[in-house]
Amino acid sequence: MEKIGLIAGNRRFPIVFSQEAKKRNYYVVAVAIKGDTSRILRKYVDKLYWVDLSELPRLFEIFKSEGINKVVMAGQISPYRLFSKEISKNAQLKSLLASIKDKRADTIFGAIAGKLREAGIDLISSTTFIDDFLPQEGTLTRREPSASEWEDVRFGLALAKEIAALDIGQAVAVKDKAIVAVEALEGTDNLIRRAGRISRGKMTIVKVSKPKQDIRFDVPVVGLNTVKNLVKSRASCLAIEAHKTLFIDQDASLSLADKKGIAIVAVENNNS
Repeated sequence: MEKIGLIAGNRRFPIVFSQEAKKRNYYVVAVAIKGDTSRILRKYVDKLYWVDLSELPRLFEIFKSEGINKVVMAGQISPYRLFSKEISKNAQLKSLLASIKDKRADTIFGAIAGKLREAGIDLISSTTFIDDFLPQEGTLTRREPSASEWEDVRFGLALAKEIAALDIGQAVAVKDKAIVAVEALEGTDNLIRRAGRISRGKMTIVKVSKPKQDIRFDVPVVGLNTVKNLVKSRASCLAIEAHKTLFIDQDASLSLADKKGIAIVAVENNNS
C-alpha cells in the first residue's frame, strides 16, 4: 500500500482528501495542527501526529521517519496565528519567516514547500484525488441568477481577478454593481458576514482563483459553512470560478441554497 502525507489545516478539506485517498487504497499519514485541525480527522487517516504551530518544522522529521516522499496540504492554518507569539517559540520557524520577503500565504507556504523539497519530499497539488469536487461551468442550484445578479457576477468577476492578482484576497461582495466589501486576511466567511452588515442583504459574492494560483497549497474552497453564512447575511447569489474552486459538501450546500432561494453558479473566466 502506497503512503501519502497530509498537512492538515482546518475545516472539512483534510477529511475529504483523506476519504478520497483511502478509496484509492493509500495509507494516509497526517500531521494535524493543534487549534486548527478537526479531531474528527483521526477517523479517516491511518496515522495522525499532532503538533503545535510552533512545532511546524517537526513535519519534515515526521514524514522522513515514515518514509513518505509525497505530501498534500489541505485546509488553512488560521491566518491570524501567523502574527501570534506561537511563531517566536521555535527558532527554526522564526528564522524561516524572517528570511522571506513578505507574509503572504503564497510566500510562507512556498518557503515551507522549499524546505520539504530539501528534505526529499514533494508537496503535490492539493486537488489530488478530488477533481470531482471542482464544479464545471453552469448553474448549480435550481434557481438561475436574475438579470441584475448576472450583471453583478460579471462586474465582480473582473474586479475579483484584479484583487486576486495583487494577492489581497479572492472574493468580493457586490450589490447593484457597487463593491460592498473585499476579502483580505479574514477569509471568505468573514467577508460575507461583514458585507451582509453593510449591504443589508441581496448581495452577490464572487470568489475566484489567483491568476498564478499555486494549487499545492492555495486552492479556493467553498462549502456548507459558506452557504450558511450566505443565508445569515441574506445574500442572494454566489459565483465561483469553474474548474478551479473546490466545493465541499455540495449536496447539503445546494439543498440549503435551494431552500433559501440562493443562486449558485460556476463561471468561466476567459482571461485567467
